[in-house]
Amino acid sequence: MQKIKSRHLFYILRIQVILLFLVCSLQGIAQTARGNYNFLDFQQKPYYFGITLGFNSADFRVFHSKTFILNDSIQTAQSVTGPGFNLGIVTNLKIGNYFDFRFLPTLSFAERNIEFTAAADGRLLPIRKIESVFVEMPFHIRYKSAPYKDMRLFVITGVKYGFDVASDSNTRQAGSIVKIAPTDFAMEVGAGIQFFFPYFIFSPEFKMSYGLGNVLIFDEDLEESRVIEKILSRTFTLSLHFEG
Repeated sequence: MQKIKSRHLFYILRIQVILLFLVCSLQGIAQTARGNYNFLDFQQKPYYFGITLGFNSADFRVFHSKTFILNDSIQTAQSVTGPGFNLGIVTNLKIGNYFDFRFLPTLSFAERNIEFTAAADGRLLPIRKIESVFVEMPFHIRYKSAPYKDMRLFVITGVKYGFDVASDSNTRQAGSIVKIAPTDFAMEVGAGIQFFFPYFIFSPEFKMSYGLGNVLIFDEDLEESRVIEKILSRTFTLSLHFEG
């Protein structure tokens, strides 16, 4: 009798556990459906557009020449980071469920400085301030995670071409200063998160750009140029994308 009662209690408990599991599962499915409601709307679009606003911090990687240690006038040559901001357009083309091809033509305002220190007394020489207005053409491939409650993470990689429309490398005044080439190619990597709203996608993103080519225009007659072998660009950007 006791065995039959125990078996009956076990059977009831098992039914309760199964029912509890089913209820929790249904609640989870309902929550997921509600959480991904906005995402499902955008999932149907093969492409979409938007705008991007960004803040950048740009500098150079300065490589000293082999004759730098023989120079008795300049002790150090280093880059000083400067602030800037970006304004651009987003074009996004879906490639399956997890990949996107992105083209983001951007107008970028950046400031980069090169600072020299005199060898004799350690005083700072006149800073070479480079204020640039870049027309940039970034091409990115983006990989996105599975969505979770109208959010998903992503990583990006790609290349960027930039042309400095404010470059002074060809002016007469540039004859007495270190000259930087107006064109540059860079590799970019970054990451971010998407938030899906009813009418748009908000995507904060950070990325690093690493210049691939030497942007120094060498001038044999300029001492500041002779102590440098090459200069590579480098930029950190925090962007806010609004897409839909």
